[in-house]
Formats: sequence, structure tokens, C-alpha cells
Amino acid sequence: MIPRLLKPYLLRAASQFPVVTVTGPRQSGKTTLVRNVFPNHAYVSLENPSQRQMALEDPQGFLARYPKGVILDEAQRVPELFSYLQGIVDENPRRGHFILTGSQNFLLLQSISQSLAGRCAILHLLPLSLAELEKREPLDIESPHTGLGKALKPVKAKTSTGHWPQVVWKGFYPAIHDRKISPSDWLEPYLQTYLERDVRDILNVGSLETFSRFLRLCAGRSGQLLSLSGLASDCGVSQPTARQWLSVLKTSFIITLVEPYHQNFNKRIVKTPKLFFLDTGLLCNLLRISSPEDLAQHSLRGAIFETFAASELVKNFMNRGLRPEVYFWKDKTGREVDFIVEGGKGLIALEAKSGETPKDDLFTGLRYWKSHHPTGTKAEILLYGGMDAYAHQGFHVVPWNRL
Repeated sequence: MIPRLLKPYLLRAASQFPVVTVTGPRQSGKTTLVRNVFPNHAYVSLENPSQRQMALEDPQGFLARYPKGVILDEAQRVPELFSYLQGIVDENPRRGHFILTGSQNFLLLQSISQSLAGRCAILHLLPLSLAELEKREPLDIESPHTGLGKALKPVKAKTSTGHWPQVVWKGFYPAIHDRKISPSDWLEPYLQTYLERDVRDILNVGSLETFSRFLRLCAGRSGQLLSLSGLASDCGVSQPTARQWLSVLKTSFIITLVEPYHQNFNKRIVKTPKLFFLDTGLLCNLLRISSPEDLAQHSLRGAIFETFAASELVKNFMNRGLRPEVYFWKDKTGREVDFIVEGGKGLIALEAKSGETPKDDLFTGLRYWKSHHPTGTKAEILLYGGMDAYAHQGFHVVPWNRL
């Protein structure tokens, strides 16, 4: 098992709440993690028809079987259990007694909000981060100067993961790395399972073929401003349908929407977000990119590299049990910065560029940001596709493999 950065935060949550829920996409490693962290808890998979039937027929008796604690895998499959869980933890709020997992975030959180509000900690586990894959600490974005001090040592980065197209094309689902499976061999059935099970459980989709086309159209827009009308028109569905389908992709951790940065919080909500996939291997599969070599020459190479940066930044927060504070910035004249990260000690402005040689014009957005936002920003970073780390004219140049 590859060690997961969420582990200490999962243990902390279990020491504070009687119920802890770990959500995330299918096959992100939730079951492996909770069984490793809570080896003395009983384990029940509610995907198992016989276990599910027992839970449905006698919820109270089913839960009473596990006085020493239990892991309920895919708990959203039996929403009837949640009312009984509420009664048990109200009577005896023993911390860390019930550990729930689920890959259908919408259905799971709906049940929690109805029955377990205030009694349950909720954590999210995405596929592996690059730091987890390399068994190292991620870039410290809460204390950027401390973290960058380590990242900017004047040595060539050494990594077992190879050049960025190889890593990004492969993606970060644990099974691909643990079992040494070809990404295409694993991702094709994964997508089919997602469409046939999760989508149909949440939505009454008349045509999975249409939804699959919608998913591929989203892939072609990763790293771009979201145009709901354009997406709906290209797919041949209504805007309300496109909005609903986007919500499903978001709640099942296939995509994330990065909001624009404004000091006025209300403006962040009403402006157009950017769409990003949360796993680059899945993205490359949907775009029919057949090899790292094809990715290195692909017309969407830059957008895919930016997607990699977005997903790693989101994981950086989620792996610490935090809500991601990741935004982008763009003004009316078109000047922009790819990411504004709002940490506890100030802002970080980050540009993500796939090239291996940082040219001077790549700093244009960061220079403009720095000149117009002199206070509140702790660091300006150019994340690029090369291997050397150094400082340049007051900016931090950071290799892709140190994020």
C-alpha cells in the first residue's frame, strides 16, 4: 500500500467524532486506507447483496452486531441505516465507532445531512497525489517560503516517476501503480462502470451514449472557462440538463470547478468558473491520447499540464482535511494568472507552463499581478515542465515534480 497523506487527519477525525465518512471517486483507495487505519474494526461491504439485504431487513440488529466498531463500505447503498446510526451515536457517542465510505458523494452527503449533521466528520480522498506516489511531503503552500526553501535547493530534481508527460498520461489511480496495469486497460472498464452504475444510480439518463459524449466534450474543455450554453449546444441537450450533468461529474469527483479570485467573496460565486478534470490519466483517456509521446506533441498539452497543477493543488488541501482554496485570476483586459491559492498565511500566485525552458514572457501574468497586488501575496511561482529549481527576478521557478 502506498502511504496516504490523509491518514493522520483521518485518525484525528476519529478521535473527535463518533462517525467519520471518507468519500471520493471509485477506486481512489478509500477502502484500503480505512482498513489500514482501523484494523480492529469489523468490515462490511454494502455492495455485497447479502449484507445489503440484512441491513435493509433489520437495520438495528445489523448495527448491533458491531459493538467494537465497524467500517461500512459504500454506505450510500443503504440510506435507511443513517437514521438508526443517529439514534445509536446519540445514546452512546463513542468516537470513531462508525467509519463510512462512499463513492457517490451526492447520495452519501444527502443522507448525512438528513440524519448525522454535527455527528459526522467528512473527509475526501482523491487518487494519489504526486507527493504520495514519490513518498515525500508535498509543497507547503500554507508556509510558502518554508516549503519553497526546500524546493529551491540548487540541485537537479531526482524522481522515479520520469518526465511529466509520462506521469500525467498515466494518471494517479492507485490500481494502475500498485498492479502495474496499462492505463488504457484499466481506465476503459473504469469509465464503463462509472457510466453504468454511478450515473444511473444518480440520474435517470435516457441515453448513456449521450452522457458519454458530454463527458468527452468536458474533457476537451479542461482548463478552459466553462460555457454552459456551448457545452449544452455541442452535446445536443438543454442547459438545465447540462448543468445537472456537470453537478453529477463534480459530486462524483470526476471534475472540479475553479472559481475566479475576487477579494469580494460574493463576486467569486457569480463569475464564470474554469473546468478541470481531477485525474489527468482519465482526461488523456477521454481525449484518446494513446501515449506519453502523443501527449508531448498534443495541441492540448498546455491545458493538460494546467489540469495536472489544478488537481495537485486540490489534493494538497483535501489530503489535509481542508476545503480547497484554489482560484484563478483574470481581469477585463485579459491579463490572468492560472491559480491564486489562498492559504492561511497569505496568497500564492502560480502560473503552470508545460515548457521545459522558462522563457521571460511566461512571467508576464505574474509580473502584472505582483505590481498590482503588492500586499497579501507571499510568493509568485512559475511551475514548469523542466527539472531545475531556482529564483528568477524575485519569482520562484519550481519544477513540476515538486508540487
